[in-house]
Amino acid sequence: MIEVSKTHLYREIHQQPETLERFLAQERASVRRLAEAIQQRAIRHVMIAARGTSDNAGRYAKYVLGAMNGLVVSLAAPSLFTIYQRPPRLADTLVLGISQSGRSPDIVAVLAEARRQGALTAVMTNEPDSDLAQQGDVVVDLRAGEEKAVAATKTYTAELAAIALLSATLAGDGQMLASLEAMPAAVGRILAMNDAIAQVAPRYRYMERCVVIGRGYNYATAFELALKLKELTYVVAEPYSSADFLHGPLAMIEPGFPAVVIAPAGLLQAELRAFMETLHRYQAEIIAISDEPEMLALARTPLAMPPGVPEWLSPLAAIVPGQLFALHQAHTRGYDVDAPRGIRKVTETR
Repeated sequence: MIEVSKTHLYREIHQQPETLERFLAQERASVRRLAEAIQQRAIRHVMIAARGTSDNAGRYAKYVLGAMNGLVVSLAAPSLFTIYQRPPRLADTLVLGISQSGRSPDIVAVLAEARRQGALTAVMTNEPDSDLAQQGDVVVDLRAGEEKAVAATKTYTAELAAIALLSATLAGDGQMLASLEAMPAAVGRILAMNDAIAQVAPRYRYMERCVVIGRGYNYATAFELALKLKELTYVVAEPYSSADFLHGPLAMIEPGFPAVVIAPAGLLQAELRAFMETLHRYQAEIIAISDEPEMLALARTPLAMPPGVPEWLSPLAAIVPGQLFALHQAHTRGYDVDAPRGIRKVTETR
């Protein structure tokens, strides 16, 4: 079995600081053009067309563009455009396609219909010459470089950075921009957790199912980490918000049941602490990703993030320990982390 540090996935996870730096240095003009178009057309609604990891980036956009910019953000239902042929009316809407490859026909179809209706269209992609990019009034290049591993990592955090940069630019907020500029260094510090996470991975070698919990901005992180665990380790990993989990799924918890909780500092701290205390009473095995000592103290396996990342940017940081956890889990099980069974780098659906 190949040494894990020589895999594409390991290298791409560790390329994220330089990817974020390159994106922030080179794509300000395109993001500014998009922000100006949104303002000139008085856009109040954003519909995001995406699949898989990019759909999870869209979940982040729902929170950050809603909280920071007052925009109503929804996720598209591409089958309305392709199979049912009943697209919604898109007047006064930004239709934003997010895709690593820009090649999925259903996402292209959403943007093409939006253009036909005269809606503002934009694309965030790692392939600026793709079919999807051809449908964008504005194209934002993720600048991630070639991503060879099947599981997306550096393209995901680049997508989050693109959304965060759009939010900060729309807000015209210098402090938001300064905080975003600090994220490449913050992600670099988090990558120092690699060896510690590699050491805890064998404990979960035989884990067959788990839940992944996040709320607010990190609802997206819960979905993305659950996806990485499914893709790389074949574990049945189900994502939930902490609020939804209490409305029924709590019944799954029994002594030793693994629960990954993403709980960085922020306004949700008290709610998540109470939630983790509930899991603790039910004797769940908690794996916590947090920069808060009181959260980490409730965990059987604490994954401590460096402090200081603002809550609205925490998804760019919190996913990195999750990526490393999934990587080392898969490697411990003897799986090919660059080519998980049954899936391809580019999936085309209609």
